[in-house]
Amino acid sequence: MANHKSARGSRLAGSVRGVLVAGAVAAGAVVLTATPALAQPINIPGVGAIEIPGQLPAAPQSPSAPSVAPAPLASSHGTQALRAAESKLGSPYVWGATGPNSFDCSGLVQWAYKQAGISVPRTTYDQANAGSPVSKNALQPGDVVLFNGAEHVGIYQGNGRVVHAPTEGQPVKSTPVDAMPFYSARRF
Repeated sequence: MANHKSARGSRLAGSVRGVLVAGAVAAGAVVLTATPALAQPINIPGVGAIEIPGQLPAAPQSPSAPSVAPAPLASSHGTQALRAAESKLGSPYVWGATGPNSFDCSGLVQWAYKQAGISVPRTTYDQANAGSPVSKNALQPGDVVLFNGAEHVGIYQGNGRVVHAPTEGQPVKSTPVDAMPFYSARRF
């Protein structure tokens, strides 16, 4: 008799377990929604056929970001001034020239910002005191960068480069910022 009771208890536990599993499966089928194409019917004895939602395909992965993202632009005026300065790459350096065909360093900065509708002082020393100060580690394209105790100036391009009119015999060009002794930077 003990064996009969034990078997009966096992059957009862199995039935309860089966009902609980069926209930959980049914509840899952109600809670989870799936497209009919992904539903997979399953037959549970004593309950019947129940549709179980299939797994949806994994969402497509976005392409990995480039290892070096372009630096954000400082402002629309800075962007415009930078583009104007870049349009003069290769133009001759002439001391005291303010464009449009030849430049000295501060003349290039003044001319480029004028193209963006911003009035910037003429000399590097005055440019060093205008606009808002910017730390070297916060440089953004279009910022004005001063070198050698404010004796030289250029416009930051991003990615560690500056557009400037270097000196007699060298045209307007792009150079690494660290090629010259950094003094300060300004944002207009």
